[in-house]
Amino acid sequence: MDPGKFDLVIFDCDGVLVDSELLSCRCLSEVLAEFGFELCVEQALELFLGRSSAAIGHYYRERGQVLPDRLLPHLKARVLETFAGALQPIPGIGSVLSALNSPHCVASSSDIDRVSLSLDVTGLSSHFEDRLYTAQMVKHGKPAPDLFLYAAEKMRADPSCTLVIEDSVSGVQAAKAAGMIVWGFVGGSHYRARDGQAILSAAGADRVFARMSDFWET
Repeated sequence: MDPGKFDLVIFDCDGVLVDSELLSCRCLSEVLAEFGFELCVEQALELFLGRSSAAIGHYYRERGQVLPDRLLPHLKARVLETFAGALQPIPGIGSVLSALNSPHCVASSSDIDRVSLSLDVTGLSSHFEDRLYTAQMVKHGKPAPDLFLYAAEKMRADPSCTLVIEDSVSGVQAAKAAGMIVWGFVGGSHYRARDGQAILSAAGADRVFARMSDFWET
């Protein structure tokens, strides 16, 4: 289906607009280690890809471990510092956004500070302006449908005529639960050693593609 025919196109940020997932998971692994928790980058990707920071605390509480209060603020500072110096846009995303005539926005599990910085650093902020929606704005984050439904409501779009571009299982599941069409994107560096096609297809993606140059292929 032609993406230009949708009432709304929602982009996830991390791993779709910016190549951030490996950077953020490395930061998470390093900061956890500093506080005495062991979690390798591969485990971080498996557990928290596409999830909010609240999911990290929930994961450890379920296992009888409580993260120190200062861990998540320390993680946020580390991620923002790392992004400011090393974050890159997904190749080809600028061309896609420039050519896209449909209304479009961002719906991300990251907090608004991180999303704003990511778009500023990579030169993508002008494509979205204030059309940024995050997990902070809803009760339940991905894989619940709340965030996508909230974004569609704010953009005055019919969920059934909305296309979501996602790179994570939780994001794909959230979009399907919202009654939206979802395309899985596996062109981020975090999928170099993983079968993203199989992972996102199994999660329910209606289509999976690996290069933004293929965005318009239907």
